Amino acid sequence: MRNPTLANSKSAPFEKGHQSQVGAGLLEILIAVLVLSIGFLGMSTLLVRSMTNNNSAMAHTQTSVITYAILDSLRANRTAALNGDYNTTATFKLTDSTPSCSLSTNLTGRPDRDVEAWCLGSGGTPPGGLAALGNGATGKIDCTSNGDCTVTVTFDDSRATAGSSTQTFVTKAML
Repeated sequence: MRNPTLANSKSAPFEKGHQSQVGAGLLEILIAVLVLSIGFLGMSTLLVRSMTNNNSAMAHTQTSVITYAILDSLRANRTAALNGDYNTTATFKLTDSTPSCSLSTNLTGRPDRDVEAWCLGSGGTPPGGLAALGNGATGKIDCTSNGDCTVTVTFDDSRATAGSSTQTFVTKAML
C-alpha cells in the first residue's frame, strides 16, 4: 500500500508551481573557480619567493663553510700565515665555461696551492670554494704576525628578494 503522507507531499522538486533549487548554479561554480584560481596564484608566488630566498640562504651558509675552510688551511700552515704568505685577495671568474682565479699578490708554494684550491673549489658538482658563490666572488685574507686573521668574502646575492645584492661577510679568528 502507498504511504499517504508521501503521496500527498508537496515537496516534490519537479511539481508544477514549485521552484526549489537542486545543486549549485553555473554562476556560483564560476565564482568558486575564480576564488580558487586567485588562491593558487598567490600560493605559486609564495613558492617562487620561498625557493629564491632558500637559494640566498644556501649562499650565506656556503660563505661560512668556505671561510672556515681557508682558516683551517691557515692553521695547518701557521708559520706561513704568520709571515703574511697567505695575505691576498682572490677573485673567482667564469669565462666561457672556464673557471679561473686571480690573486692580488703572487703567492708561491703551499699558500698558492691552498688559496687556489679555496678559490676554485674541488671543481666538482656542486662547486666548492669561492666558485660556489658565483662569478665575481672575492675572498680577502689578511693575517698579522701575532696570529689575528681576517677573512672577508664578498659575493653577488641578487637572487635574494630583499636587502642588498652585494653581500660581505667578515670572519675574524686567532690562529
